[in-house]
Amino acid sequence: MNTNIELLYKIANKPVRNIIGLMSGTSFDGLDIALCEFSGSGLDTRVRLRNFKGTKYKPEFREDLKSVFAKRTADLEKVTLLNAFIGSYYAELVLEALDEWKISVSEIDLIASHGQTIYHAPKHQRQVDAYSNATLQIGDGDHLAMKTGIITLSDFRQKHVAAGCEGAPLAVYGDYLLFSNRDENRIMLNIGGISNFTFLPAQFSTDFFSSDVGPGNTLMDQFVQLNYPGKYFDNNAEIASRGQVNQELLNALFDHSFFQSGYPKTTGPELFSLSYLNQAILKSGQHHISNEDTLATLAAFTAGSIVKAILESVEGKGAYEVYISGGGMHNPLLSGMIEQQLGKKLKFTSDLGIMPDAKEAVLFALLANEAVAGGKTDFGKHPGVPSISMGKLSFPG
Repeated sequence: MNTNIELLYKIANKPVRNIIGLMSGTSFDGLDIALCEFSGSGLDTRVRLRNFKGTKYKPEFREDLKSVFAKRTADLEKVTLLNAFIGSYYAELVLEALDEWKISVSEIDLIASHGQTIYHAPKHQRQVDAYSNATLQIGDGDHLAMKTGIITLSDFRQKHVAAGCEGAPLAVYGDYLLFSNRDENRIMLNIGGISNFTFLPAQFSTDFFSSDVGPGNTLMDQFVQLNYPGKYFDNNAEIASRGQVNQELLNALFDHSFFQSGYPKTTGPELFSLSYLNQAILKSGQHHISNEDTLATLAAFTAGSIVKAILESVEGKGAYEVYISGGGMHNPLLSGMIEQQLGKKLKFTSDLGIMPDAKEAVLFALLANEAVAGGKTDFGKHPGVPSISMGKLSFPG
């Protein structure tokens, strides 16, 4: 037997597996590194977050990522170079984190890397063509495995697409396995670049629901980066809080077929771009709107799309609690708007034992745990949630 296969077999049969989850979102702020301790699999999964670190990318690296992100035409050489570079760069950041935590590489069983999304192309978002759904994440797993010496799983979204789905959202798998509860209906709301949520009925029911619902931080972040050089986001909504919501612009932002289409669905910054905003400004005639009012309106747009989707999809299904994670939870204006419109206080995934900033990285570590030691859970018959194992294996030698 190949020694790598033998090692993988031993890892799969260990009572406890130490898995590092890596997540980098579309805001390009940095890499989230979560060291998780897993036992069991499926609905018997138990996880303990041993360590977490959110790194910050250097400005020049952020600019390189932005230069190829969500663009129909990009520098192919740069994409190729970044694919290899990101894999090696992630490896360096993992090794730095382990050194900081005083944990030996030999203690780590697996790395689960989401990679860096640079383009998301679901069929419904494109003009008619001969192609189906597609998505692209870069950051080669072989480079990660070779440089760290740790078996790596990566490129999780491709199996989802190959199974006839859109490659997103994948959070539903981890949400269902980790956060389902016998006594409480739960909504696991994640506000990253794009907003998505999973509705988890009580009693561990497979009658759950998950979908992207519209923009998260992406439009706000893009607007800040364009108009405030050196800033990447509106810290604590300092700019937006000085503005007023422009109702005419808000109505124009919602005037798109995406918000009339059914669930589940996916989207990305390819749709919710500055071009989308500019078209809404043109349509509404709000050419002289201030930056502060624009950002306040974009916050209302994100909040409204989230609340609209929640009310439309869980109406009549009983009382529920909302647990929030993702960068948007740090925006007090946005979270306040959501609470006001829903008429309830938002909770955090920390109330359920998982640090909100670490949640997405933990969920990809869980996908790796399932790929190696599980993969037997029946998620029921849901559009967009096939019962599959995800992740491509890269061996260190």
